[in-house]
Amino acid sequence: MVRCCCARVGATTGCCGSAEPLAYTQNMSGHSKWSTIKRAKGATDAKRAAQFTKVSREITIAARIGGPDPASNPRLRLAMEKGRSLNMPNDNIKRAIDRASGLGQSEAYEEITYEGYGPGGVAVLVEAATDNRNRTASEVRSLFTKAGGSLASSGAVAWQFGARGIIECGGALSTVGEAAIEAGADDVDEAGGSVFVYVDPAALDGVRAALEGAGVSVKSAEASIVAKSTIEVSADDARKNMRLIDALEELDDVQRVTANFELSPELYAELTR
Repeated sequence: MVRCCCARVGATTGCCGSAEPLAYTQNMSGHSKWSTIKRAKGATDAKRAAQFTKVSREITIAARIGGPDPASNPRLRLAMEKGRSLNMPNDNIKRAIDRASGLGQSEAYEEITYEGYGPGGVAVLVEAATDNRNRTASEVRSLFTKAGGSLASSGAVAWQFGARGIIECGGALSTVGEAAIEAGADDVDEAGGSVFVYVDPAALDGVRAALEGAGVSVKSAEASIVAKSTIEVSADDARKNMRLIDALEELDDVQRVTANFELSPELYAELTR
């Protein structure tokens, strides 16, 4: 993984070119590095349907909490953009909003975060939207156990993560990095043909607008969760954690999974071939 130092030091040409390990963050909408690669390889119809289900739940929850108008509900606006980035039909988006307003069949989804440890002591956060917390907890616990990890108590690992805004862009790293500096971004890196700009969640809309105003192609934007620091694990444990995360994200109730281990450039290349 090549990480750009330009956003910190104000360089305007080129990139540091160093190949540093980078924290692994995966989420349903494709704003993470790994999700970007998987999306680029093409999703099957079954996986696309599963993505639609997850985004529909996010839209419904966002509309229920903040109202059905995306102009005054930033979370709903971002959720709708996730759906459109996946080519989700407008009718599906409308039905998801209607469910929040009681105009359609509605399940009583609640948001819940599970905390656990993967192989090698990796901290894992599992964000879910469920209508049956007992079922979801059982499924999540089973996958942790099968992977050689364990589900932990509330607060065990959450302190190791924090909220970040993530903007996925197209274009050259140096070009996007320069625009991101001017827009007030915290950090920039690239993977899978995209450049990722990291910002304070409160500044997400403003930085995105500034990037678009500078001519940067913005693919998507999301308020997400990232690790505050990362740990190194063996290649074998990294693969085991990747399998655990993929299995967790196969669950219908799971919206996003975040972990705090590093992927070396070599292993990243292996996994993205």
